[in-house]
Amino acid sequence: MLGLLVGGRARRRWIHLILGGALAMPYVLVGSVIVGPVTGVDDVFQSLPLQLGSFAVGLPIAAVTSLFPLTRPLESAAVRALCGIDADLLAHGPARTRAERTRTAAWFTLHLGFGGIVAGMSLAVPPFAVVLIVLPLFAGLRHSPLALPEVLDHSWALALSPVAGLAALLALAACAAGCAALLARWAPALLGPTPEDRLAAAEARAADLAVRNRLARELHDCVGHALSAVTLQASAARRLLDTDPEFVREALAAIEETTRRTVGELDAVLGVLRDGDAPGTGPAPTLESDLDGLLRRTRAAGQPVTATLGTDPAALPPLVSREAYRIVQEGLSNALKHAGTAVAVRIATAAGHLEITVENPLGAAPAARPGGGHGLRGIADRVRLLGGTVRAGPSGDTWRLSVRLPLKAT
Repeated sequence: MLGLLVGGRARRRWIHLILGGALAMPYVLVGSVIVGPVTGVDDVFQSLPLQLGSFAVGLPIAAVTSLFPLTRPLESAAVRALCGIDADLLAHGPARTRAERTRTAAWFTLHLGFGGIVAGMSLAVPPFAVVLIVLPLFAGLRHSPLALPEVLDHSWALALSPVAGLAALLALAACAAGCAALLARWAPALLGPTPEDRLAAAEARAADLAVRNRLARELHDCVGHALSAVTLQASAARRLLDTDPEFVREALAAIEETTRRTVGELDAVLGVLRDGDAPGTGPAPTLESDLDGLLRRTRAAGQPVTATLGTDPAALPPLVSREAYRIVQEGLSNALKHAGTAVAVRIATAAGHLEITVENPLGAAPAARPGGGHGLRGIADRVRLLGGTVRAGPSGDTWRLSVRLPLKAT
């Protein structure tokens, strides 16, 4: 219980209230300028009622000044730092709509109001409480110019004065904790984001997630395929080093080409992650730019590949051509990982769609890979984004990947 009144969080929230009291002082001075002439009193600070009147007059002026744009972000920062409120529950930017400005004005008024009360009590109560606590030990204080209550002249009151002093300090701590708890409870409602802000934040997170997923697919496809191809090319070259030097030279050349191209693609993908950088050193590969190279590098790894092309890659939309290249690359990569048997690739257009089929014997199916992988899921993500369809699975004694991509946006 004592921790709720004087614990670490309570002390930080107390500081938040004291800051509110400090912010309230200029407005109290402005209020005194108004209250003094109206009441005909030269020094309103000699009267507690007039001080409270100046305080009451200053709060509406504070509400008006809270309409400045920086008020809400500054107040939100103070609440996050001192009141222990989750940052996601508070708005970060300035108030834009009338409703946001109204809530900010209400919060600022409450902060200064509660802060002014607690700050005034924090200045007045502790000295008075200390006097009450030490009064039995220093009887001369009863006759000092402190204007102590006359009841303290009685011996029973004098004996209870330390208890009264401690009670006053506890009352001050309880009042501060209560005011701070109310402000902490109201902060998300008055300083929190609007539904529009939450929707915008959700859309920003969704866009960021989409970019991350896209980068993950690109990395998986380009690096995964390259590593599979280079591994098989190196393995085949090692086995035929003494018997077929010509094949070894072709395999090493394919390894060199594969790694060089993959480094370029990797740099292009990583360029997106660098703030302010250009998106890499070159465009992503497409069917038009690198289908022949992809097939050549795959064959150099010892993988028999037959390709049937029933369309002109140059006539395909760039986006479709790029995604189709990655789909073919992933289909070949799966075959490289799981078997060395023949793979058949067919690419054609029909009824306004690009149709891609990759087939290999069932023993080379991706499903046979222990632990599975992310390739088929990445293909499904690419196809879904383009509004196409994908089917992957056994068909008789072969594993077939069939993809249909619309040539026009759906």
